[in-house]
Amino acid sequence: MKILVIGHYSRDVVHEANGRVVEREGGLYHCVAMLSAIAEKQDRIIPVTCVPSGEFAEVSRKFADLPGIDASALFSVEGAVHRVDYYPGPDGARIACVKEMAPPIPFERFKKYLEADAVLVNMLSGADLTIETMDELRMAVRGEDTKVHFDFHNLTLSVGKNGERVRRPLSTWRRWAFMVDTVQLNEQELTGLSVEPMSEVQTVGHLLTLGVKGVIVTRGPRGATLFSNEHKKVVRRESVPVTGGEYTSPLPAGDVFGGAFLAAYVRSGDPGKALDVAVRDTAERLKRIASDPD
Repeated sequence: MKILVIGHYSRDVVHEANGRVVEREGGLYHCVAMLSAIAEKQDRIIPVTCVPSGEFAEVSRKFADLPGIDASALFSVEGAVHRVDYYPGPDGARIACVKEMAPPIPFERFKKYLEADAVLVNMLSGADLTIETMDELRMAVRGEDTKVHFDFHNLTLSVGKNGERVRRPLSTWRRWAFMVDTVQLNEQELTGLSVEPMSEVQTVGHLLTLGVKGVIVTRGPRGATLFSNEHKKVVRRESVPVTGGEYTSPLPAGDVFGGAFLAAYVRSGDPGKALDVAVRDTAERLKRIASDPD
């Protein structure tokens, strides 16, 4: 199994209510680490991301030390990459502020790696790829047996004047999802996706007319839902974690799930089976992260 993981490398800086500040790896690393944890001996996972030139050797070594990870597609850039500061918000929520943003990843950075079983595109910053690069990716694998899993993630957010992430509708959402095998969103991302008001079921129905084989809605400790089109009817499948609630922070959950789902989908060819495996593996992985967040 060969899987490309495309998205911005990021650092999360968590400002706790007691004044303590904790800096740790962002979502891309957790996604790749999840794939490493479930990789078999012959598997090859290739993260495609940019890293600050001053940290390149250290970050490359950190990825390369993970079993099954090929760090050859990492590349260095001058200046900032994606950095998110999380501050305490109301009712235990966190307010995310973007202090730094990396440039989009160009198609030429991953073109030669596209002979793969699957590609995972995670819009970790929302500016990871341009829509034109996404079109190039689609055309490059068109007609090939390469599964593409697209996580809308922060594509559904803009950046306010003070760096805060602000939910915004996305006028180009249909183009982003067109002819992608599977699409992943959480409940808030799905609800705020369309410019025109639509229910969850309506938005899912539109996505499934675009050639999408499965729409996955992640629901935190309540598991996830897979929507698919069978015999011209939208079929809904629920999957609930065997164990849940041990880890309530939302920071890496969707990123971990995306890696777990795509690996299981490649192996089984069945998105329903992959959903159950991914929900279980994600719960186990998040429990481990909670006990050892660094």
